[in-house]
Amino acid sequence: QVQLVESGGGLVQAGGSLRLSCAASGGAFSSYTVGWFRQAPGKEREWVSTIRRSGTRSYYSDSVKGRFTISREDAKNTVYLQMNSLDPDAAAVYYCAASPPRYDSIDYKRSNVYDSWGQGTQVTVSS
Repeated sequence: QVQLVESGGGLVQAGGSLRLSCAASGGAFSSYTVGWFRQAPGKEREWVSTIRRSGTRSYYSDSVKGRFTISREDAKNTVYLQMNSLDPDAAAVYYCAASPPRYDSIDYKRSNVYDSWGQGTQVTVSS
């Protein structure tokens, strides 16, 4: 397993942008698929985006497609989530999670294929 720490959350006005970072330590990070999830108060955790190792493939939920971009910089053991055109519906605690290679053939939207999770970073969007 790797240890993950998110950062970059905060308060932004609707229409604004934030870039979240997920810094990893303690493992072969470049071999992991990394996903972002979010959870708003009173709602279930929701999958947002995933990037495969080496950045070969990336995926987005319909609710963020075209506005969010996931990327990774393995030399820095970091994955980013650039969030543009934010609306109040995007307000949530955002978590990054890492999935080892043995789960590559399993649906990347499922939270149970990720065995390492960060503590989360709060994103608040004012209208």
